[in-house]
Amino acid sequence: MLDGPSASVAIVGAGPAGLMAAEVLSQAGIKVSVYDAMPSAGRKFLMAGKGGMNITHAEAFDTFVSRYAARRAELEPILKAFTPDDLRAWINQLGIDTFVGSSGRVFPTEMKAAPLLRAWLHRLRSDGVQFKMRHRWLGWADGALRFATPDGERLIQADATVLALGGGSWPQLGSTGAWTEILAERGIGLSPLRPANCGFETRWSDVFRQRCAGQPLKSVVATFRNESGEAFSQQGELTVADYGLEGGLIYALSALLRDAIASAGSATLWLDLLPDRSPENIVERLAKPRGKDSLSNHLRKRLGIDGVKTLLLRELLTVDEMNDPAQLAAALKALPIQLRSPRPIAEAISSAGGVEFAELDQNLMLSKLPGAFCAGEMLDWEAPTGGYLLTACFASGRSTGIGVVEWLRA
Repeated sequence: MLDGPSASVAIVGAGPAGLMAAEVLSQAGIKVSVYDAMPSAGRKFLMAGKGGMNITHAEAFDTFVSRYAARRAELEPILKAFTPDDLRAWINQLGIDTFVGSSGRVFPTEMKAAPLLRAWLHRLRSDGVQFKMRHRWLGWADGALRFATPDGERLIQADATVLALGGGSWPQLGSTGAWTEILAERGIGLSPLRPANCGFETRWSDVFRQRCAGQPLKSVVATFRNESGEAFSQQGELTVADYGLEGGLIYALSALLRDAIASAGSATLWLDLLPDRSPENIVERLAKPRGKDSLSNHLRKRLGIDGVKTLLLRELLTVDEMNDPAQLAAALKALPIQLRSPRPIAEAISSAGGVEFAELDQNLMLSKLPGAFCAGEMLDWEAPTGGYLLTACFASGRSTGIGVVEWLRA
């Protein structure tokens, strides 16, 4: 093995995981080159920050790691070594302050990713990290890394490689998932890439779609029940899309809904449109005389139901159900919406699946390809939005960087 300035490491992928690995390695005195197919670094990172850069979450650590569900055991030691608090401290070292929002989500003070990325890239370049953009990875040839570049194909020799190529969502920003074929040819076990944190399709009528697409469904509780009858509920906000439903509330349940649809062909989401009212209170208010009021006015005056919620009731209930106070009250507390499919992975915020952890050692090195390490979203894990995705990408990149240093010095 090689060490110090004589060792060189190629990092493929200039997102948060790849850049964090580059930082660890360069600070260890190792020569680092970062390759990416895009013209500039951190394209998806910048896009994620356009609506407000949610970098991590301030909840208790045990709750935080529970968000990684089936992959908690694999990710917990990585996240313990670089906690959300560590991430905030690291950001502060770049001259960027953070704050905790009312939901517990953590944001940079400026709410943008660009200042953070600029400061980080400046520090990396100052530490000697070289960036090779417009280099699309094609795999290996005779032990060298193959890249397609504007000047033709290039072969790059490196003592170790970090693969941080992202998942399969937002391919226009670089996460194409093309690496799955390259690793599969090498016998690496992969879980298929699937959409995560995505919208879901249903069958709206043309009238409802035209009137309500883009409208928010605020302060509702969504519930999904699995085959065992176990219920998963969360309160928040949805948005009616022309194809179905999207928004943070359905993203939080997307893994359960996606897997249920894959198993049964569809999934039912139950919406409580009045989570702050009891069924008894709703029945009592609906039973009051309507007088000359239309049903819409009655719902608005007695329960505060109007707009898109009223139209959603009319979309999903029969006329008889709408005019029966008992059935209407039941629907207001548990309105069933049948979901038929998740939206394509290219539209998803993130993706599930990737390199199986059984293929990796404790340092995230591929056992079948000594010297090749993996980090970030290309690993087989998923998490909801709320800072969990980015935190695990940063932490896994750091863990991989440390693993490469240890391997080179072994």
